[in-house]
Amino acid sequence: MRFFTAMALPTQLSPAKNEIAIALGTNLGNRLANLRRAHAMLAQWPEAHLTETAPVYETLPIDVPPEFTNQLFLNSIVLIKTAADPERVLDMAHAIEQGLGRDRTNEPRNGPRAIDLDLIYAGNRTINRPGLRLPHPRWTQRAFVVRPLADLRPHLILPGETRDVITILNDLNAQKVRQITDYPWWLKNATD
Repeated sequence: MRFFTAMALPTQLSPAKNEIAIALGTNLGNRLANLRRAHAMLAQWPEAHLTETAPVYETLPIDVPPEFTNQLFLNSIVLIKTAADPERVLDMAHAIEQGLGRDRTNEPRNGPRAIDLDLIYAGNRTINRPGLRLPHPRWTQRAFVVRPLADLRPHLILPGETRDVITILNDLNAQKVRQITDYPWWLKNATD
């Protein structure tokens, strides 16, 4: 009898699973504590079940004003399963950001932030509305998204792409990311 691993085959998500990937990022204050608080709030949201969490990576800021280039980010990805539509999940993500001190109305574009939650994909759905585009329009250009996503879904191929996540990561090898925590980082009491 032969056994095949799921890692050997490209992964396509069924819309019925309603899996949503949320990227977490922070470069202000106690960054690891900020990620832990956001993770805890996501895990407690009654409309979803947090199923997987990637390690935390430290990354250089991308597309930031010159005065912020020295403020490194910590990034991770969580996967949730939910019956809620992506717009509802985005509202919840913005509420968590606000609860952790982010004020989207008074921050510079691509400036420092205590927390940033971005929806990366919602199953096989393609959404192109003001305020919500899925898959995220720049996910393939950012190792701070692709590296942790590769830990969870290396062979996933998202709508609009022909390459799987691990291939995209290999194409981004010039962008430096450094793993700083392993599992389960959200339970430890360490600070960064």
